[in-house]
Amino acid sequence: MADIKIAPSVLASDFGKLADEIRAVDQAGCDWIHLDVMDGHFVPNLTFGPPIIQSVREASAKPFDAHLMVSNPDRLLETYQKAGADIITVHAEVCDHLDRTLAQIRELGCRAGVSLNPHTSEDCLRYVLDRLDLVLVMSVNPGFGGQSFIPTVIEKIARIRDMLGGRDVDIEVDGGITPDTAPAVVKAGATALVAGSAVFKGGTVDSYRQNMQAIRDSVKDL
Repeated sequence: MADIKIAPSVLASDFGKLADEIRAVDQAGCDWIHLDVMDGHFVPNLTFGPPIIQSVREASAKPFDAHLMVSNPDRLLETYQKAGADIITVHAEVCDHLDRTLAQIRELGCRAGVSLNPHTSEDCLRYVLDRLDLVLVMSVNPGFGGQSFIPTVIEKIARIRDMLGGRDVDIEVDGGITPDTAPAVVKAGATALVAGSAVFKGGTVDSYRQNMQAIRDSVKDL
């Protein structure tokens, strides 16, 4: 099978040394850097915005994977692109004009993604399939790190993979990803895994490398 992309979620990192943490997971061999942007409105938590992303952009050349857990994301798209985002993912639940939003993301030169909360049906994707570069399936309710994986999303992942057909679209899964849960989501069709707590343990480049390798090893024979 193709190599799985691992995107460490900086939500689980030490924000007091965010740039150093990003450098560490970069050196440890991650594929993307997952940036959890929360507005305290769409989700019950606040994290960081464009100035912070811009300030840590120099810490890694890996793609910055900006997950906008915000209301009314359209007004922010260009701001996040200018801050250094390579992938911009918006939530289907807050986009009244999803087709237009995805088109705008691509016009900015970024890869366009749609995220679905655990309770949200994948049916809305049928009408934007050719606008998509990525589908982000939430396997926890968004807002906080360290939550337990919701197993009912496994069937959703498989349905999305079938819906995509042969399109070159990543299916990314975010929430409760560990060496124990990764095999089921990859078997269902996931191509990218967001992992926070499972990666940012140990506090060193070596420990982060070992943590990511444990996830890779769990799916290598699938």
